[in-house]
Amino acid sequence: MTTPYSTLPEQAFWAPAVAKRHMLDISGLWTAPFAVTPRMTITTYGSCFAQHFSRALVARGYSWLNAEPAPGGLDDTLARQFNYGVFSARTGNIYTASLLRQWVEWALDVSAPPDIYWERDGRVFDPFRPAIEPDGFGSVEEMLASRRTCIAAFRKSITECGLFVFTLGLTESWWDAEGGFEYPMCPGTHAGSFDPERHVFRNQDYDFVFENLQRAITLIRKHRDKGPKVLLTVSPVPLTATNSGNHVVVATMESKSVLRAVAGAAARKLKAVSYFPSYEIINSPVFRGTFFEPNQRSVNPHGVDHVMGCFFAGLGLEETPAPVTQGDGGRSRGKGRKARKGRARQDDVKCEEELLAAFGEGRPA
Repeated sequence: MTTPYSTLPEQAFWAPAVAKRHMLDISGLWTAPFAVTPRMTITTYGSCFAQHFSRALVARGYSWLNAEPAPGGLDDTLARQFNYGVFSARTGNIYTASLLRQWVEWALDVSAPPDIYWERDGRVFDPFRPAIEPDGFGSVEEMLASRRTCIAAFRKSITECGLFVFTLGLTESWWDAEGGFEYPMCPGTHAGSFDPERHVFRNQDYDFVFENLQRAITLIRKHRDKGPKVLLTVSPVPLTATNSGNHVVVATMESKSVLRAVAGAAARKLKAVSYFPSYEIINSPVFRGTFFEPNQRSVNPHGVDHVMGCFFAGLGLEETPAPVTQGDGGRSRGKGRKARKGRARQDDVKCEEELLAAFGEGRPA
């Protein structure tokens, strides 16, 4: 008797696709639904894990768009310390779909950011990019000018790219009850002061995340006849801390499950949107935790390399990446597609959420 299962490919069945293979031989996890070429300008934003995409793209000779390059004469180490070359504009981490929507609306003049700022020890911090300057800005005017530059760069990065890559990271978020806008971090964790009457916690549910992601993608693609393709991923990195009231393990699984469900639905329902399974590649029991550091949170270089290998295999490529450099101040290109493989580095990945770990230090085990 013929059934719908009779003609399915091998990858649809657990035994031949997984159980009978070594975990590193599991293949076919993703195939690009649209062309991604080295000449296509690519923009990247999102959680910490998004930074690995930009590095791997540069190493492979792809055109990663750095819309807000470092000032001339600033070496690579200092440039990264000041958050240049981390994302396509100097936004810092954009962990939630709603925060992405907020940035997109500012960039496309749908709304305007409030002229608020925080002060600490005589220095000024941007509430929407609190960790962007390690020691803050010298004045309010300097901070606001920097924010305007960033918004202009963000606009350039979404209006000029052929592929927009966004990595969803969190559902937990902090909002301003008076202004109705979202902060990238809880006020008071890096700068500013926490006000329980003004600063409101929201753990976003599926409907809220999908609505904001759909709105952001629609705005990104509507500015020209053929808007950019969109590639969504979900960060495999567990939460540093949770304000949900649940154990951090439970909170992590709920948050990532919501984000994964939204990303899948967006890829099915929205035009020119695809989902790449970096989350599954790192977190699936099939891979036995191999790709995590001993802290069971940070993804090790082998995991990053394997994820990116799966990505480029999905594009039909097999070349190994060149050593990664990302401070050349423009559209970055690698040194050659068949050069020696560049090692992913975790120690200089910018992850603002990790600042929350300090609030748990010294507590009894």
